[in-house]
Amino acid sequence: MFTLLSAALRVLLALSLLCGIVYPALVLGLAQLAFPVQANGSLIERDGRAVGSRLIGQPFHSSRYFWSRPSATGVHAYDARASSGSNLGPTSPALLDAVAGRVRDLRASVSSEAPVPVDLVTTSASGLDPHISPAAALLQVERVATARGLAPERVRALVLDHVEPRTIGLLGEARVNVLELDLALDELR
Repeated sequence: MFTLLSAALRVLLALSLLCGIVYPALVLGLAQLAFPVQANGSLIERDGRAVGSRLIGQPFHSSRYFWSRPSATGVHAYDARASSGSNLGPTSPALLDAVAGRVRDLRASVSSEAPVPVDLVTTSASGLDPHISPAAALLQVERVATARGLAPERVRALVLDHVEPRTIGLLGEARVNVLELDLALDELR
């Protein structure tokens, strides 16, 4: 009995060391060598300080900025500690009411009669999506240009410059990273 218990404890210790320390240290080291930016959170820095990540969305409420996709992470929008979707189905009255309210609020803030892109009124599966569709960004051009006193054509050109194509030409859809677009907007004179 003691021999069996001793062997089990040695296996537990060895596997804990291997799986809890050696393997994570190896993966971290390889990630730092091969993908240092991604391994450190894909942070975007301005003036020597991190202002956000390319991978995690942020809320923007001012009319001077492009608005992100709604977040379903709970009390605090875009809280990476609470990543999740709303889990509301397409026939859920709560989802239908939330989307109708978002459409109403968005319609009150934009002058365009164009259809409202679905990504501006629904949450993503993770609740942390940093991207919106080009159509969602273009719908907001007039509001942002007016709030900043800029020509709409200049803001539209900035949006089009920030459209990211499908990954390797096949995966996903064209998209715009809202944080990167808003930072570029701040750099306009």
